[in-house]
Amino acid sequence: MNAPLVATVPALDVATDFPILQQTVNGKPLVYLDNGATTQKPQAVIQAIADYYESSNANIHRGVHYLSQHATERYDAARETVRQFLNASRSEEIVFTSGTTAGINLVAYSWGLHNLRKGDEILLTGLEHHSNIVPWQFVAQQTGAVIRVAPVTDAGEVDQQAYRQLLNGKTRLVALAHVSNAFGTINPVSDMVAAARQAGARVLIDGAQAVAHKVVDVQALDCDFYVFSAHKLYGPTGMGALYTRYDVLDAMPPWLGGGDMIHTVSFEGSTYAPVPQRFEAGTPNIAGVVGLQAAIQYVQHVGLERIQAHEQALLDYTNQQLRSVSGLQILADTAPRSGIASFVLEGIHPHDLGTILDTEGVAIRAGHHCAMPLMTRFGIPGTARASLAMYNTHADIDALVAGLHKAQSLFGTGHRA
Repeated sequence: MNAPLVATVPALDVATDFPILQQTVNGKPLVYLDNGATTQKPQAVIQAIADYYESSNANIHRGVHYLSQHATERYDAARETVRQFLNASRSEEIVFTSGTTAGINLVAYSWGLHNLRKGDEILLTGLEHHSNIVPWQFVAQQTGAVIRVAPVTDAGEVDQQAYRQLLNGKTRLVALAHVSNAFGTINPVSDMVAAARQAGARVLIDGAQAVAHKVVDVQALDCDFYVFSAHKLYGPTGMGALYTRYDVLDAMPPWLGGGDMIHTVSFEGSTYAPVPQRFEAGTPNIAGVVGLQAAIQYVQHVGLERIQAHEQALLDYTNQQLRSVSGLQILADTAPRSGIASFVLEGIHPHDLGTILDTEGVAIRAGHHCAMPLMTRFGIPGTARASLAMYNTHADIDALVAGLHKAQSLFGTGHRA
């Protein structure tokens, strides 16, 4: 008996806003399912960046001339856009960075090195991206702090009982992903933050895989730090933002030294600018900030609630179609997931699968997804990952599944269900 069809995907009809999607690859229409790595950019973002260079290009916070003043206004307005997007309480809580990795490193070196001591504990989870592991290893090596890891269940979720048992009076920081980049697992971050708060710990949330797919309210989450990248939010690469609770940020020393982060400088010593300028040394990625603002405005125009509904319905369809492929296993299949289907196909290495799908014009990610400890936990070298965005459709998933059947035919494995 055939499984019942999933609900119809709410139509968004936005693909034509993305110029790159209007091309063919290997003679086939491009099917882009690598959005967990980076999303494509709508014309509104591309035009905003081009417009900045055409009409506003100048350094900020330095000049009294028109272009400098105009660029500064655009830069400061973008900060307010990010504040509203995350529902931070004040714009000074937003620091522009080059991305999620830079944001986590900023917290690690500015907050971590100055607040962690020998014997203090940093609690991570087994779902983390390398960028939320390695910086804490650096800090632990330099401070004597100890890293603890909340394990992952066979279902691909953080073991919540074990997580709570690991929280104790020595836990100074909890750092966890809002959504797993490798499996798409959605962590119950509100509950996890509340538990960390009871233990007296600060909390950092890696929101790289969340902000493009769901509404984020940092005040409701009650976290101390929240980081994300623009390029996973339909914005430019090399751009991101860090939210930090104001009282925490104001007490943190600068990490990078240079222009625009100072108040006074002499050879005898320097004083520093207030937050957030204290953490934005040198000429920033002004065009990237403009692009980030345009990306947020585009997403808000489409509507995050509509995007989430579309992607969840499409994920349901994706799960149904993938389950029809013999020998295919979806990781974290029963866990709550956000727009990601990460799977292994019996007898075919993920890299081979990615290569074959590319010949069909289908772009996925294959490998360990910068989550090697998670792959080790499941005893696999990697997975094939199809990650969804607002512009994906049923037809994209059908092309993916057709490509999987072709791969099985080439490798002589499986059969049509």
